[in-house]
Amino acid sequence: MGKLLHDGNEYEFEDRLLAHLKFVIGQKFKKQECFFLSWDIPSVRGNSLVSVWLSPYIPVTFHFSGSREPQMSKAWVHALNALSHGSRGLVAMSEEAAEQYVKKNPDLM
Repeated sequence: MGKLLHDGNEYEFEDRLLAHLKFVIGQKFKKQECFFLSWDIPSVRGNSLVSVWLSPYIPVTFHFSGSREPQMSKAWVHALNALSHGSRGLVAMSEEAAEQYVKKNPDLM
């Protein structure tokens, strides 16, 4: 599990998802965009939603647990990028969910 460090907090993500988030976040920061990063945390009492406000003016660090660069998926990047423009902001999702999103929205590819 890798970590996203932001404003004194650590958030754990699987390395491959973290690599895709890093790519999309980097692209948005290049454009000086601020946005929410949202994700669900499953628990025994049901899922909870976390949203963090990201800004290019607040340092963000990506710490990967593995030493290899994860393989990137174009569909995953396109889905994450498309969702980042919505009201929930950038939504961390599985690769399978991203592929389903792209299938329902083929104009993204």
